[in-house]
Amino acid sequence: MAAPTHPTPPRGLVERLVREQVYVRLGLPLPAAAPNALLVNISARHCHLTQAAVEALFGPGHQLTPMKGLYQEGQYAAKEAVTLIGPRSRVISNLRILGPCRTLNQVELAYTDAIALGFDIPVRMSGDIPGTPGCMLMGPHGYFQLDEGVIRAQPHVHMSPADAAHYQVKHLDVMKLKIHGPLGMTFDKLVVRVDPSFKLEVHIDTDEGNACGLKPDTFCELLR
Repeated sequence: MAAPTHPTPPRGLVERLVREQVYVRLGLPLPAAAPNALLVNISARHCHLTQAAVEALFGPGHQLTPMKGLYQEGQYAAKEAVTLIGPRSRVISNLRILGPCRTLNQVELAYTDAIALGFDIPVRMSGDIPGTPGCMLMGPHGYFQLDEGVIRAQPHVHMSPADAAHYQVKHLDVMKLKIHGPLGMTFDKLVVRVDPSFKLEVHIDTDEGNACGLKPDTFCELLR
């Protein structure tokens, strides 16, 4: 009978355990533990809409219907989705709307999405849309024209003030995200977003997640 096999722990985890043992042997205090566990999530293409846009697409008085709660408090993926019409009439169907409604309209795509649609989109933080391309959205009730607002989202990390104090960063600072594993890599320009309502969570897009081979058990680290 073959001996049972055990999965090899992630290299990053092994490195952290070794570092802790070195600190102990040298009689040094261990680095303070983070107040909250880090979660790194892949954010697929989606859009944020105003109530006026929702009504233009789905009918007067229509309200978004929550389908699945997201990690950040009060945020959800809605049941409603739209069709995006890009340059040269190329389309993406079933573009998910994330709720609740916002004060501006914004579409977030990965780079490969933009190429397929014929867009040249910039990397921007959410809400920073002046000078960005627009598009047409189509819903079951009608069309809605975005004059601007199509972006590739800047990789970023949501954190509470307690998390920010632990990592010694402030709102809009830039950190590094180290992804371990067979395709390990480091993102050098991870923008910090701090708010009392935020849970510690990194957002990268589908291209970035695929490039680093991110899986639910991949060990990740935030570095200053």
